[in-house]
Amino acid sequence: MNYNKKSVLDIDVKGKRVLCRCDFNVPTKEGKITSDKRIVAALPTIEHLINNGARVILCSHMGKPKGEWKPELSLKIVAERLSELLGKEVIMAADVAGEDAKAKAAALNDGDVMLLENTRFIKGETKNDPELSKDLASMADIFVNDAFGTAHRAHSSTAGVADYLPAYCGLLVEKEVSIMGKALADPARPFVAILGGAKVSDKLNVINNLLEKVDTLIIGGGMAYTFQAAKGCNVGKSLLDTEKIDYCKEMMAKAEAKGVKLLLPVDVVVSESFPSPIDAPIEVKTVAVDSIPEDMEGMDIGEKTRELFAEAAKTAKTVVWNGPMGVFENPILAKGTIAVAQALADSDAVTIVGGGDSAAACEQLGFASEITHISTGGGASLEFLEGLELPGIACLQDK
Repeated sequence: MNYNKKSVLDIDVKGKRVLCRCDFNVPTKEGKITSDKRIVAALPTIEHLINNGARVILCSHMGKPKGEWKPELSLKIVAERLSELLGKEVIMAADVAGEDAKAKAAALNDGDVMLLENTRFIKGETKNDPELSKDLASMADIFVNDAFGTAHRAHSSTAGVADYLPAYCGLLVEKEVSIMGKALADPARPFVAILGGAKVSDKLNVINNLLEKVDTLIIGGGMAYTFQAAKGCNVGKSLLDTEKIDYCKEMMAKAEAKGVKLLLPVDVVVSESFPSPIDAPIEVKTVAVDSIPEDMEGMDIGEKTRELFAEAAKTAKTVVWNGPMGVFENPILAKGTIAVAQALADSDAVTIVGGGDSAAACEQLGFASEITHISTGGGASLEFLEGLELPGIACLQDK
């Protein structure tokens, strides 16, 4: 996939109606936004369009309404918060691409901003329905995609409209694509990738693709126990994907054949049972990885492993990290994830953290400002690391 895409900086938008896909899928509770991080992330592109005289039509999904109108998933609360952040009214459409949206879009003046209703209120959105794509495109002259979090979806508002309008990336997507694209296509070396999370099956293709690119691959989290089992270790009650043991053997053989250093935990923090609730106090001890008791399960990487992984990260020139090292929601079981986040923060390397839990960990621990780039897309960043073509990026014009 070509990562070198034209952006809003490459075009004259004055007087043009610009349909801009954002990621306003914000968390809410009792009708209130609990984190406006995704709205704030979209501001640079929106402000660029306003300041350059565009007539801005924003669209996004929120939640999973599955083609039904659900008032609790209306984007009205997003329009209100966006109005506060921009210091100007954001006009709210009563529908997605119906009469109200089209009338309001037609009446926009230069610098005006409007927001369409939740795109997933329409059944055709997730099916990339050409009729919905045409309807959305009919309101605008230009399409801008600034929603990296949904770039791995071929939906009407993320990719379909690009069949009918010239399509460019927003500043957020441009940053994601340029930093992550360069890391995968032409990394400064040594290039180290750190993978965590629960299951090997979630990251099969990521592991396979990264072994073609990295100098060192570090595997922690629940997925590491299947690799340990593949090496002949007894993993007690730890997470184990028995169907993927042969796959892990293949990957270890591939790493050796390619001269890639594959680092696995050497010691682990174990407990008799999973904490319930997840942040409850828990009795733990640290054991060597080949000495996990039958009645215990691994919950985090041990101190020696933390040092081993941190040292590899500190000597790298490019580090990509996706997935926690343990049950990081529990303070007692978060030390491995904290150690990796700290190592990236201390490193002089280009450091990239994939979305989801690892991004949340960096932000909660206060390391976000020390990381080169924290991706806004969990699923999209994973597919990026797999080397897959992302429909919401592929449809944009190449430079």
